[in-house]
Formats: sequence, C-alpha cells, structure tokens
Amino acid sequence: MRIVAGPASQLLATRTAALLGCDIDLTDYKEFPDGEVYSRVTGEVAGNDIVIIQSTPTARDYIYLLQLIDACDEAKSLKVVIPYFGYARQDKRFNPGEPISSRAIARTIKADQVFTINIHDRSVLAHFPCKAEDLNVAPEIGNHIEGMKLHNPLVLAPDDGALNLVKSAATLKGLAYDYLEKTRLSGTEVKIAPKNLDVKGRDVVLLDDIVSTGGTIAEAAKLLRVIGAKDVHLGCVHPVLVGNAVIKLYRAGIKSVISTDTLEKATSRISAAPIIAEALRK
Repeated sequence: MRIVAGPASQLLATRTAALLGCDIDLTDYKEFPDGEVYSRVTGEVAGNDIVIIQSTPTARDYIYLLQLIDACDEAKSLKVVIPYFGYARQDKRFNPGEPISSRAIARTIKADQVFTINIHDRSVLAHFPCKAEDLNVAPEIGNHIEGMKLHNPLVLAPDDGALNLVKSAATLKGLAYDYLEKTRLSGTEVKIAPKNLDVKGRDVVLLDDIVSTGGTIAEAAKLLRVIGAKDVHLGCVHPVLVGNAVIKLYRAGIKSVISTDTLEKATSRISAAPIIAEALRK
C-alpha cells in the first residue's frame, strides 16, 4: 500500500502512513498564472494499492483530488479518503433550477472505495459511484475531552441534530451529554437551555460536526455562561472557522477550541489518522 497526500491533508496523510508503516509519496503541486492547478504523483503508481487522502474545503482542493485520481489510473486498486467532504451541506434543492451540489460532486469520484469522516449528511454516500463508508471520529474526541480534567463535565450538542455525534463522543468514556433546546416563550422571547441536564457549576463542552462562522456557537456560549456554566469549551470534527470565527468564539467566552485534523488548523489537536488506518487495515 502506498499513500498519496493531497495538498489539504499533508499532516493527516503522514500520520496515517506512520500508523500503517507504509510509504507516502511526494507529490508536486503548483498553480499556473491563469489560475489552473497542476499536480504530479512522483512515486510508483502502476500495479500498487494506492490510497489518496485529500480534504476538499475549496473548489481548488476538489480539482486537485480529481487530478490525483486520474494520475493513479494504473493502480492495482484505488481508495480515496476525503476527511472533510466540501459541499456536503448542499444536499437538497430548495429552489427550482438549483443543483444538488453534494450529489454532483460525489458522482465524479471514481475509485474502488471512498471513505469520509463524519460527513454532514450520510445520504450523500449513496451518490458515490462506488462503495462509500463514513468513519466516526467522535470517540477520539471523547478520549481528548476525558483527558482535559474538566469539573463535572457535560458534553452538549448545540441542537438535537448533533445529538448522535455528542452521544458517540461521550458514551464510551461515561461522560454526561445533552443538547440545547429552543423554547419560544412569546413572539419576541426565546429560551435556550439544555433539554434535560443542569449546567450550573459545570464545565461544558459544546460539540458539533462543523463550525464555520462560529456565530451560533458564540451565542450559545454566552447563554450558557448566563445560566451558570463554569467554563465553556468548543469541540468540533471539521474546523472550517472562516474569517474571524476564532476571535468571535473567544470573545463570547469560549475558553478553548479543539478539533480534529480533517482540516489542518491551529485548533487541530485530535488526529483522525487512527480511524483511517483501522479502516484501511480492514
């Protein structure tokens, strides 16, 4: 097995190769003056089992992935790991004439098998033209939270849509978990509080799959402090964190931000390499 690292997943690919004890190929990347991108796999492809690891947070990263797939067309087998699958949130047609972008992107990935990590909507997996499997990194986040030595910790989903992620992170380590529920008190007043558990005097970890602008999480953190939470931390799988999101979060009272390396940011303290390595061994 040989691993080919895309430009968006250099560290993650290197960590995965180290766990598997296999070679990782150097790959050349550049951008031409007209904006076109170029890539070249320098290792031996023909006749080998190749694994490409490349997140697609931007359109350019997606083009790189397509180029790498084409460059590996003489491989004995080809698996593609897309740790962060961009466009996964565009999974519905809301207005006439709109594409279902996640479907359009998934259909172009030609490989023997595809792996994603905590994809925003698992229904997207059906659009890949090959076997596709979504890996769950939440237990690794739970391991990290346990090691943070928090006071009576509570892992909290910002809404019920993220409850399965939070449950998966918390259960194996015996951590308490809940989700925030909105209750409309009047035409102008809305109450936001945990559904079942009290946060007073507890350290809270807000956990979501994707944090982009940070606006919703920042508001949730402020409200948690008002209702008595001790310290509020933020965990996420995919740290998109556009613009001044990190500053916004800290200004809202978030004490620390932790994430995985599906996107390689300063907050990426947890690696998805162990779950990728395990899936590839199988």
